[in-house]
Amino acid sequence: HRERLSPQEVGLPPGPRRRTPGLRREEVAQLCGVSSTWYTWIEQGRPVSASADALARIAVALRLSRAERAYLFELAAQRDPAEPDPATAADTPATLLQTVKLVDAPAYVLDRQWTALAWNTHAADLFTGWLDGEHDRNLLRFTFTEPLGRELIVDWETRARRLAAEFRADSIRHLNDAPTRALIDSLIAASDEFARFWASQDVFEREGGRREFNHPRHGRIAYDQITFKPAHREDLKLVVLVRL
Repeated sequence: HRERLSPQEVGLPPGPRRRTPGLRREEVAQLCGVSSTWYTWIEQGRPVSASADALARIAVALRLSRAERAYLFELAAQRDPAEPDPATAADTPATLLQTVKLVDAPAYVLDRQWTALAWNTHAADLFTGWLDGEHDRNLLRFTFTEPLGRELIVDWETRARRLAAEFRADSIRHLNDAPTRALIDSLIAASDEFARFWASQDVFEREGGRREFNHPRHGRIAYDQITFKPAHREDLKLVVLVRL
């Protein structure tokens, strides 16, 4: 990326004629406030320690896009200090809330800990014991600690095992955040199955596909699950279930 930037673009003098375009490594190091040797090692992929603050300065100096910046922090297994705080129901984008209401199918929004922040009437009707009435809105607690969750979800053990693995993959960068850690610890204490699945350390990417439910009023129902991530709020998920 430094090859794409000229010294003038970042406020540095052009200096003598350059054999290659872009910034030199020592110029990037100067912009980041780090040694040129350390920055060179970072570029070369050597096993050096890089703090989140140093990575943030590199991202700014190289003018990385949001996607490029996220990839940099993911490679370094660091949390981006500029990452937005976990969403709450109060700061969920109004357009996303409106979208949920307009969907003519069960739809709901999950936060980073997979707690529902918003849902429509179709979702409340489907998820008895979770999105109707006064219940804990966390999907994992509903699945692992509520008897209604076991009764509702067809092939509960297979789905629950996968859910735990998907949550591990989804939260890998936030496992030490206090809310995430508290949720995991409470689930381990409350559910032997969750403790067993979590200890296996399986990791699966969250996927869509067929979902079946044994509904107390509507009987056996099948849906195709689709999950969307808002472009500017990647800590949120919009889940829609389309009837099959």
